[in-house]
Amino acid sequence: MQHDNNKIPFDFESINKIPAIANILQIVCNTTGMGFSAVAHVTVDKWIACAVNDKIDFGLKPGGELKLETTICNEIRQHQKIVVIDHVAEDELFANHHTPLLYGFQSYISVPIVLKNGSFFGTLCAIDPKPAQLNNPNTIDTFKMFADLIAFHLDALEQLALSEERLQVEKETSELREQFIAILGHDLRNPLNAVSNSAQLLARFNLDDRTQKLVKLIKDSSFRMNGLIENMLDFASGRLGGGINISPTPDEDLEKVLYQVVEEIHAISPDKKMKLNFDFEHPVAADGKRIAQLFSNLLGNALSYSPQDSVIEITASTNEEEFNLCVANPGKKIPEAAMERLFQPFSRGEVEPNQKGLGLGLYISAEIAKAHGGTLDVSSNEEKTCFTLTLPTSK
Repeated sequence: MQHDNNKIPFDFESINKIPAIANILQIVCNTTGMGFSAVAHVTVDKWIACAVNDKIDFGLKPGGELKLETTICNEIRQHQKIVVIDHVAEDELFANHHTPLLYGFQSYISVPIVLKNGSFFGTLCAIDPKPAQLNNPNTIDTFKMFADLIAFHLDALEQLALSEERLQVEKETSELREQFIAILGHDLRNPLNAVSNSAQLLARFNLDDRTQKLVKLIKDSSFRMNGLIENMLDFASGRLGGGINISPTPDEDLEKVLYQVVEEIHAISPDKKMKLNFDFEHPVAADGKRIAQLFSNLLGNALSYSPQDSVIEITASTNEEEFNLCVANPGKKIPEAAMERLFQPFSRGEVEPNQKGLGLGLYISAEIAKAHGGTLDVSSNEEKTCFTLTLPTSK
């Protein structure tokens, strides 16, 4: 199948920056005794000189054009075969051909340059007003080798141009992402805080049951929206900055941290049942704010994926070597396919209509564990699912 290379960005100045092309054209003239050699870009409507070596004052310079219909290269573009003429006057096919009559040459050789994707770029060609001994294996193989070498460089140029274009797109995307993060971090968070604070104030008034339910709904939604914003910011920070940053305290009171999270969840959802079993014997070097965020994600996940009126079991303990936190909830077993990608961003299990989110909570939690030098694991069977955090007590 014939391909025309009309979609590749063409810049003959860039091609002339390839040192090999100038050397190739010089070698072609020196070894064949011909006075003019060139690399031509040939399309369905143009013949353009990319690089030339002119010892006979042919008059064509890089960027110069010949009328396509007057060239043999136009025919080569169609059949993509090499054309070799030792002596035009004695050649049955080309003795009366319009091209040598127009340009006044007697010897001619032209080899197609075909790129890796099968596109026809043009030709490596040479002419001279005198006859030459060209139609022999050595000369033909040399031209073919040079044509392949030129195609290799042209492919490299194209790949470089595409890479630069991708880098530019990625740069622009990165800038848009940073702007998006700024909007999340400031423009959305400020009005969200206003909504949350207003709901807290309204809850203090003596309201009827219907209004209290509306206030609770606002508080619940504000809390969940704040968690989504935190996760998005951490996701972006982790991906762009090489990981989530933590500020560990040598003897963080994690028992107090966990109780605070439980109280926050209970204040928003007082009907949810949780069973706590804490045993803190040794201090832990950790970032309390990050552990609270991790625990909140795990607890919110457990509440979302457990049956109504079920009990969430929370176990936490420390010893001389490590801190362990387990959040277990009854519910469906997590499918094996979902288990494999559970801690990947934007990955979620089987989602019910009332279970919403971005699928970042578990990913962020795993990153927080990693930042502490610990691990976050999951086990799931037909009876319950348990997420277990393990951290070294000192870091």
